[in-house]
Amino acid sequence: MTRGKWLIAGIGLVAIGIVVGGWYHLFRQVPRHYASIEEHFKYGSVGVEAANGIPYWVWIVLPRVFPDKIGADGYRSFGFIYEDGHENPIGTSVMTVGFPRLGINCGLCHVGSLRMAESEPQKLLIGAPNTTLDLQRYLRFLFACASDPRFTADNIVNEIALVHDLSFFERLLYRFVIIPQMRKALREQQRDLAWMDALPDWGPGRVDPFNPAKVQITKRPYDGTIDAADIVPLWNFRPRRDFGLHWDGLNTSLKEIFLNSGIGNGASNRTIDRKSLDRIQQWVLDLKPAPYPYPIDRELADRGQRIFTAQCAGCHAFGGEKVGRPIPIARIGTDRHRLDSWNEDAAAAFNNLDGYRWRYTHFRKTDGYVAVPLDGIWARAPYLHNGAVPSLWDLLAAPDKRPARFYRGLDVYDPTKVGFVSEHAGAIGVAAADATYTGTVRAARTGRPFDTSQPGNGNHGHVFGSTLPDGDKWALIEYLKSL
Repeated sequence: MTRGKWLIAGIGLVAIGIVVGGWYHLFRQVPRHYASIEEHFKYGSVGVEAANGIPYWVWIVLPRVFPDKIGADGYRSFGFIYEDGHENPIGTSVMTVGFPRLGINCGLCHVGSLRMAESEPQKLLIGAPNTTLDLQRYLRFLFACASDPRFTADNIVNEIALVHDLSFFERLLYRFVIIPQMRKALREQQRDLAWMDALPDWGPGRVDPFNPAKVQITKRPYDGTIDAADIVPLWNFRPRRDFGLHWDGLNTSLKEIFLNSGIGNGASNRTIDRKSLDRIQQWVLDLKPAPYPYPIDRELADRGQRIFTAQCAGCHAFGGEKVGRPIPIARIGTDRHRLDSWNEDAAAAFNNLDGYRWRYTHFRKTDGYVAVPLDGIWARAPYLHNGAVPSLWDLLAAPDKRPARFYRGLDVYDPTKVGFVSEHAGAIGVAAADATYTGTVRAARTGRPFDTSQPGNGNHGHVFGSTLPDGDKWALIEYLKSL
């Protein structure tokens, strides 16, 4: 072979090596399987990482690079829940797609926490709303990092080197590809969601479920509506078959809701893991809420059950004539911003999406909020669709007697009023009790103020039960603890 041919062959081999190395470090996939469905729910992938996953080691060091933007509690300050033995919080998945990437899954919003007292560790509430999660503040942290001049390859690679060994090739990829692309993607997302900065904050335990999707998925311009609402529980879906789903019942297909959630979390048509979502969907059909963790006065609860059967069961018990159906807003009288944020055009836009391997067919517009069954109601505070009422006791008060301002995001429980402590930002200790929840966890323990005078935060409406004598209210609450 001549010298020229050897040179060409050598260049070819180098090119092949670069291509193979690039594929290995950017695209190879290493799935992670969890035999336990509960572990899968908390840490398994739904297909987000390849499409929109955050480079894991960059994510790990962001609090070190930007301590002024996050504080000493790190990601716990956003209400993320950590279990001992896990480096990443519940509701996040780490999967290698070329390099380790962090995605989110159903558990981020649908694993709650509870402490019996200020000094007690947290207990997990599987399927309950994560009332400590402040997703909007987390997004704003990421956006602020990407907009900061300190977000450079040098700064970030140097910090990664303190916690993880990068090969020479990996350093090049992080420096010239991964970190610049991450910054570009975050800046683009910040521009897409800039409209949310003119609206009241979501606050802990709330999300805007469809305005971001309308803008980013259907490519519709932001329409000026307010969509923030409480996270819903994810349990007992078998008896909820054909119920209106989401607060306004905008869809009746659980499969479509799961597919849309996967896309909303960042998966794409190509990457979404439908088997993973199907596995979770089948599990939540029969997932039960955790039992109330304090003693129940059975005699008082029996009295409350009679009141519930006479006055509440038609709307709030499985088998009730109105349960699972939207109640017209004129009848229920609660804040209508969430209802008005979804219209016929939005439903049609989702039903006409043709970029997926499936078609949505069940999106619709309703005229009110769904009358929901009250299973596990004790763990679903704050109350109303927008979480504007902190406790069951407050919900049974006339609207003008309900707290106008309180704190959300605390996880210390108030077994008297039935809800989470809400009077001030520092958690208040309450009597400890035995419980049978899974996992000892750790997270931030502060709340954020919630102002019911802000648009979308109204605490009016649902006056049902407000005229009962106090004794009957306490009896009804005692029964509700048992559901």
